[in-house]
Amino acid sequence: MSDRPRTADRPDPGLFGPGSVTWQAHADPVMWIAGVRALYLQALHPRAVRGVIQNSDFRRDAWGRLLRTASFVGTITYGTTEAAEQAGARVRRIHSFLGATDPVTAERYGVGEPALLLWVHCAEIDSYLGVLRRSGVPIGDAQADRYIDENRESARLVGLDPAEVPADRAALAAYFESVRPELAATAESREVDAFLRRPPVPAVLAPARAALWRQVAALAYASLPPYAHELYGRPAPGPETVNRRLTATGNALRCIPDRLRWQLPPGHILKAMARLGPGSRPAPYKLRTPDAILDGPGTVQRGDGGDSTRWRTPG
Repeated sequence: MSDRPRTADRPDPGLFGPGSVTWQAHADPVMWIAGVRALYLQALHPRAVRGVIQNSDFRRDAWGRLLRTASFVGTITYGTTEAAEQAGARVRRIHSFLGATDPVTAERYGVGEPALLLWVHCAEIDSYLGVLRRSGVPIGDAQADRYIDENRESARLVGLDPAEVPADRAALAAYFESVRPELAATAESREVDAFLRRPPVPAVLAPARAALWRQVAALAYASLPPYAHELYGRPAPGPETVNRRLTATGNALRCIPDRLRWQLPPGHILKAMARLGPGSRPAPYKLRTPDAILDGPGTVQRGDGGDSTRWRTPG
């Protein structure tokens, strides 16, 4: 968080600010694919997915749940510090009332257990960072580590101790290696899989589901790690093929003008730009060089310019 005073001349940049990797990265449209990948991955933790199925109207309001998650990410990335803290407090309060029951052992446990929160957080950060980089967004290794470190702030908001959260790629990889024995494809995870492959929609939207959503879901699934494909029992193309498809899809989405994409409710990015000025506009060109990202979370970046929206396949 920023320790700079906030005045009329220096409005609140929020928890991250335009000087962060997170600010630049989260504006990319492939974040929607990354979010679906995160759902696939999170569903492989039996205790975590059980908490979702038993405590939400996932079957009837899965779209609402996805949009609420996107709104939370948008709020903590681009909102004011107060808005981010309030969003985190709401999540912690909701978690404090919810529990789940193991159908085999009858064990009752809270969905806000640190181990479960950590799994959800790491699955999200791994998905966001992996899809962004594989789609060609120019996040170098040092910036990737910085992104992981920055997002310990988002982990704090949901109730985790940042000191217990991976701070770089090595620590994140070690975490996944340690948790893999706990993962499994359960009835609940297969329910999530079935929904993501064919979500219920009004009849008038069925053609769009067939033409668009299935492609998004298939690409999100394909971008999972090989062990996830093995657990779900469905094969996927090789990594290089997935990289090419992610890059092509990302480039197509980036052809949609930013301001048009950012009009989607609730318009976090446009509100942030109105608060901080045009120099706060997220743009991938600001990630091209090690010096492109400035002083760190909470630092307003000055200056403006154009950006390139097309990237090559990584590797």
